[in-house]
Amino acid sequence: MDLGLSGKSAIITGGTRGIGRAIAECLVREGCSISICARNGEEVTSAVTAMQALAPNGTQVTGSIADVADTDGLSAWINTAAKNFGGLDIAIANVSALSGAPGEASWRTAMEIDMLGTVRTVEAALPHLEKSDAAAIVAVSSTAALEAFGGPRPYNAIKAAVINYMSNLATMLAPKQIRVNTVSPGTIYFDDGVWGDRKREQPEIYKAALANNPLGRMGTPAEVANAVTFVASPAASFITGSNFVIDGGFTRRVQY
Repeated sequence: MDLGLSGKSAIITGGTRGIGRAIAECLVREGCSISICARNGEEVTSAVTAMQALAPNGTQVTGSIADVADTDGLSAWINTAAKNFGGLDIAIANVSALSGAPGEASWRTAMEIDMLGTVRTVEAALPHLEKSDAAAIVAVSSTAALEAFGGPRPYNAIKAAVINYMSNLATMLAPKQIRVNTVSPGTIYFDDGVWGDRKREQPEIYKAALANNPLGRMGTPAEVANAVTFVASPAASFITGSNFVIDGGFTRRVQY
């Protein structure tokens, strides 16, 4: 299937590792020019260099230091990317603080990074997306937002708020032909991710989660990236307001 991404352009927050890096790589392979951001400059440089080697001719790969908690810095990165690309077609909000600890500070961090970071990304990208003929916004949430899991944690509640925000945004932006969707990964394993840490530091929790995966394994960042790339692409031109669960059947619920 031709996803229609050749010649398009995208920005991805948190694009140096894990799911964000996999999304960026998948888009690049489809011929979509991309710009990534993260707080660590060395990681940005390394990721950009590696992805430039994957890029088809004419596909640009750029990156910059930017923090989703910094409104001005985030906007400057997005505006620069759009200027360099001659426009912007896709915005992907991927950053998370992974706040699971109790206490007000943890709640504030989750709100600042996961929720407001998504809002800032959307608001900075919108003026550029409004000029695109294939505009799409995708946010990365979590299956933790969809069912009782791990107790009353900031991560769960704020990720649920992201889904609600994106759903309402989809309705508001549909008349402008801007599609808005969410992707909610389940247990996704990579060495320097949450489940990599748990495998090393809390093996009993890791083994219990693995045992509850109907497919007998955890997912990979590339499997999430494939879904994000599709829903962000012109091939998904009639899909908006949806939340795609990528969890191998881990969540036990009926989806309506």
